[in-house]
Amino acid sequence: MPVLAITHTRLFDGDQFYDDKTVLIDNGRISAVGDTSMIPSDAVIYDAKGNILAPGFIDVQVNGGGGVLLNHTPTVDGIRTIMAGHRQFGTTAMLPTLITDTRKKMLTAIAAVKDAIAQNVPGIVGIHLEGPYLNAERKGVHDPNIIRPMEDDAIELLSSLPNGRIVITMAPEKAKAGTIAKLTQNNVLVCAGHTAGTYNDVQAAIGEGLRGFTHLFNAMSPLNHREPGVAGAAIADDTTWCGLIADGFHVHPCAMQIAVRAKKTGKIMLVTDAMPTVGAKNKRFVLGGEEIIATHGRCALADGTLAGSDLDMMSAVKNTVEMIGTDLAEALRMASLYPAEFLKLGDRKGRIKPGFDADLVLFDGAEFTVKNTWISGQ
Repeated sequence: MPVLAITHTRLFDGDQFYDDKTVLIDNGRISAVGDTSMIPSDAVIYDAKGNILAPGFIDVQVNGGGGVLLNHTPTVDGIRTIMAGHRQFGTTAMLPTLITDTRKKMLTAIAAVKDAIAQNVPGIVGIHLEGPYLNAERKGVHDPNIIRPMEDDAIELLSSLPNGRIVITMAPEKAKAGTIAKLTQNNVLVCAGHTAGTYNDVQAAIGEGLRGFTHLFNAMSPLNHREPGVAGAAIADDTTWCGLIADGFHVHPCAMQIAVRAKKTGKIMLVTDAMPTVGAKNKRFVLGGEEIIATHGRCALADGTLAGSDLDMMSAVKNTVEMIGTDLAEALRMASLYPAEFLKLGDRKGRIKPGFDADLVLFDGAEFTVKNTWISGQ
């Protein structure tokens, strides 16, 4: 394929902004960054017209999109549809996420993601299993009848994706001592979530290799001045990452601001926790026999319980800038570089530099509207 030259960009390379830059893409990777003088004579030229070109967004928690929920359609075609629903909003890599379900459904979903990666479905880099090894006291919309203790052979199950990343959200206080260490040794990325654990429970988990926290503040024991809880431990620790749903519903903007200021820079990543409504006209769906409706961007059960989100990554970036005053460069890093590093993909994703994957988003910096995306240069 000929070299692609994206010209006249306001470039954000993952570190800083540059005006009127050209990016060359060859064989799915960034080959050069500079000015128009470096463009080969036979290159295909795409004029960015001064819009912002940034590393594509990486979403590590995506339950659904494009009208499809992974739990209902754990197939390659279902995964492809979810990705397409989010790509229009700047997401170029994601982890389809399975909400607490049966052992059979977990096996089916893992196999589908394995096949999707093998078939080069654009943007699929692994799977996130949110449950079933949770604490029912903090179940959210997860079915308490399926939440269960970890089986003896769970480590084998959870490390059965050789061609992608596996993230597992679990309640550390419900796991036997040494479990998180064994999972980590098997390249599973372990996050604490849907947990009623104490500060000390989390410290023990961190000592075993806990990598992060799922949807900070939600479905976890809160910060209290005498018992910091899971939320306090998450914010205070410098080695772990926190996923943040920046929709203004899951976390108050003031709490978001406190977290961003208090947590070590580089350790908060934007996630959507998106449901099928993202990228779909139909704003209603059923989960566990209960209808969920997205109204004005808020997904909830009839009783008001939050049930995932109707959030996309471009909106998450916009909200992070406008709701809490984060500068655009940092908001973009929270949507790309930091999740790449969480996933141990920071050597090839999250920056626009020679040798990195050509996963890019082009957007209007004033309106936060996506103009185009590229995944491996396509």
